[in-house]
Amino acid sequence: MDKHQKRRITFLTIGLIFLLSGIEYAVILPTIWRYLQILEAPPYFLGLGLSAFSLSGLLTGPLFGLWSDRSRATKHIILFSNLFEIAGNFMYFLGYSKWLLLCSRLVAGVGAGAGSSIFGFITRCTQADERASVFAAIMAFRQAGLLIGPAFNMFLRLCDFKLGPFVVDKYTSPGIFMCVLWTLLQFVVLAFYWDVPSADSAEGGPLQEEVVLLEMNEEELPLVAAEEDSVHRYLAVHSDYRPQPVRCPSKDHDPDPPTSPEFLREEVVVLLTAQFITLFNQTALETMVTPMTQRYFGFTELGNSLMYGACGVEVILGFLLVRWLSSRVADRVVLAVGLAICGVACVWCLIFLTDLRAFIIGVFLQLLGLPFVAVSQVSLFSKVTAEKTQGFSQGVRRSVGGLATILGPLWAGGLTNNLYVMLGMMLALLTLITIMTYLSYSHLTEPRTVECAEGSADSGL
Repeated sequence: MDKHQKRRITFLTIGLIFLLSGIEYAVILPTIWRYLQILEAPPYFLGLGLSAFSLSGLLTGPLFGLWSDRSRATKHIILFSNLFEIAGNFMYFLGYSKWLLLCSRLVAGVGAGAGSSIFGFITRCTQADERASVFAAIMAFRQAGLLIGPAFNMFLRLCDFKLGPFVVDKYTSPGIFMCVLWTLLQFVVLAFYWDVPSADSAEGGPLQEEVVLLEMNEEELPLVAAEEDSVHRYLAVHSDYRPQPVRCPSKDHDPDPPTSPEFLREEVVVLLTAQFITLFNQTALETMVTPMTQRYFGFTELGNSLMYGACGVEVILGFLLVRWLSSRVADRVVLAVGLAICGVACVWCLIFLTDLRAFIIGVFLQLLGLPFVAVSQVSLFSKVTAEKTQGFSQGVRRSVGGLATILGPLWAGGLTNNLYVMLGMMLALLTLITIMTYLSYSHLTEPRTVECAEGSADSGL
């Protein structure tokens, strides 16, 4: 099996990981509200339960990312993190008390922290011009899980038996079901996941000789080569960025986390803010939807499952549209379009809150904008941060998103009776990031690769 086949199969395995994360979300979210009510938990436990999962991912994401940057491998990290998914879902199945349920989501969330390592791996194994398409495809797998999950809920809700001393019903069955799926995934990762080489070393080409000579990726190269250097170097610079000399790492240099100034650059701040606001609004809306549909429209668990299934279809189509669009327009254009759609959706929901048909249109618009923002910001972020420390950088990005998914449910969980206040905050945040994007639009571009004068003769470029 050649490198290209291994690469494709590895990407499919990554897609399967994201598929299971989507299935887990889709089978648990529609029933956790009633599960907590049966366990006599107060209403705010819904926000705590959803936030606990994100809290673990927030804390462990940068650690897993730093681990992958240093080891340059992700397979063993995925196998290790999946053990927490297995344990957490089994605890959810037990469900003796509201506190055990809360701890189960906390434990399972540790497994989600490996996502930073996976995104760093994808960045290293793809070229810049294909990266957005790969990210869109991987994210579409998760949305496919959100689509398939409600179908599993159709039969999980029929469960009503005992497994030894444990009760298996429509509330506990999602836990044992996901425990089995994550266990099976361990064998798939063992057999069909490879830590394939980076894109440059796999594809070859004019950069390969320089990378081997300097033993570093092109993003690691100094922005300005010293005149006395005798080796040929390729430099990645922004057209509007003032270059600063950077010392080359030595042969045995271990990757260190990016210094704080990298995360304080204008374009990075905007992208991290977009990550936070998008996920804050998404999780706040998801937390609000189940109590809202129960109160205003009389939806049951089945109705909510069908609704999430329809949403999954729409978001998958949205990711496929973005995958096609990303090869034709710049990432920043996709980001701007997504923010505009989300803003319109939020205003619509504020105006037509209690009307079922109008509510459906508002949710449709909100979910339509999600793939545009999600894919463009993660693709741009991977291009404006150093490749060598992508695991740590993606961990920071996902931690910012994890903070949003903690605060979003907490904010919405406490405002289930004040939906106009909640939607008003969502609109204010969208207005903020739209203004930031407009003001920093010229900086939201990927670095362009240029060649030093010394190396132009030999490279033929």
